Amino acid sequence: MKETMLPNVSDRHFFVRASDFLLLDSDVEKGGGTDQTAEVQAILDKAREWGGLYFLLDGPVLVSRLTIHSNTTIHCLDRHCGFFQKEGTNNTLLQNDRLSFEKIDTENVTLLGGTYNFNAPNQEKFDRPLEEINNGAFYGASPDFDKAAAFHAFRHLNMGIKFCGIRNLTVRDIRMVDQRTYAMFVACFEHVLIQDVVSDLPNIMTSQNQDGLHFQGPGRDLVIRNIRGSSGDDFLALAPDEFDFESSITDVMIDGVYLENADQGIRLLSRHHGRLDRVTIRNVTGTYKSFGFFIHPWYGWEAGEGEGNYGSLVFENIDLTQTYHKYNYTTPFLFRLGGRIESLTLRNIRHFHPNDTRPVVEVGRYYCHKPDESYAQIDRLVIDGLDILRDVETTEPMDYITVDGAVRQMVVRNVRAACKGGEKKDTLVRLESGADIGTLVMSDVLTDGVGVLDRDGGSVKRVCLGQIQED
Repeated sequence: MKETMLPNVSDRHFFVRASDFLLLDSDVEKGGGTDQTAEVQAILDKAREWGGLYFLLDGPVLVSRLTIHSNTTIHCLDRHCGFFQKEGTNNTLLQNDRLSFEKIDTENVTLLGGTYNFNAPNQEKFDRPLEEINNGAFYGASPDFDKAAAFHAFRHLNMGIKFCGIRNLTVRDIRMVDQRTYAMFVACFEHVLIQDVVSDLPNIMTSQNQDGLHFQGPGRDLVIRNIRGSSGDDFLALAPDEFDFESSITDVMIDGVYLENADQGIRLLSRHHGRLDRVTIRNVTGTYKSFGFFIHPWYGWEAGEGEGNYGSLVFENIDLTQTYHKYNYTTPFLFRLGGRIESLTLRNIRHFHPNDTRPVVEVGRYYCHKPDESYAQIDRLVIDGLDILRDVETTEPMDYITVDGAVRQMVVRNVRAACKGGEKKDTLVRLESGADIGTLVMSDVLTDGVGVLDRDGGSVKRVCLGQIQED
């Protein structure tokens, strides 16, 4: 730190300009410069003394780990300002001071602008060997796992930005770069706004969980607007009870997601009793590799799984393009639905020029491992507005909607589907052997080179067809 002393609260009214006290000789893209961790932390700690802090970062700074307190704003002037994480830190760049999965002790934190570069090529996934951290107790845990030991282990995972136990969090106009695992992780939260955020991943690794934004419960009132980027796993995940099998996330609005060849798009994961409810996701575009929307308990029965607990989910205005399938443990898809779901609506889904035969909507199928039994129990499924145009690049026909689980009421309407040049007709809706549908309503359907319904497998009690034109 420069020789100038930090101000008294009466002198500056909680305001600190970085260039007055720090050596801003780093680079948010290349790193280098003087390690200023202790100096930056001394500034951030003033929030406890003063009752609040507005920290204006007007340049790039090299740091390792930082802790932020309640009533703090970090404002970076532009994308050339911000933080570059020191090589070999192997842990979180920024986290709140009182981490907790059970209670909220941190409030009123704002991150505005700038770049947070986590320097993934020069970091490890954990800050010590995994065998020293309770053998990774939080991975694939069963319901009788030791929660305290798992949380202890969780602290050692190298995330970019981590908030656990937070109320009134605003993150706006920041750019996150090269996460080693999750770029941002938020758990045990209330009233969170994420807006105009970028997650860039120029250095992608294989099977390293380089997620974008990951949220775990308990949590309520989450708003996400206008985010974009890539990921080496889920770009965005809502996983309320992934850690404890009981926490819920409710009241979520996600509006505007642009994927840049992400491995996976958006995951909604309810493992057991934890409920995911009142979730709306709309205006999702861009490109992805393997999985568009994974709505599923996922882990599988061998991990002590329950059946999931989903309430009301709505997706609308989806226009994603696949590039290539990356994984070998399961087949690719745009939507896969599994577990117990009360109500799910898919509205205005566009699927143009696919380069393989992955389904648009897949109900059922196995979880994480092939030996798992297919399971889906959906009370109400509405697919309203489906526009498909396929220029055949393979001799294999494509099934657009497949059902291999139980659906009490299923509605498919406002469909336009065309396949050009195929040797065999594609199929709009196919019932697999595990299908058990109470009522199936299909209306306002226009197809060209596509069969409307194949019900050779499974069972359906009542079928109502109206305004169907098949060619």
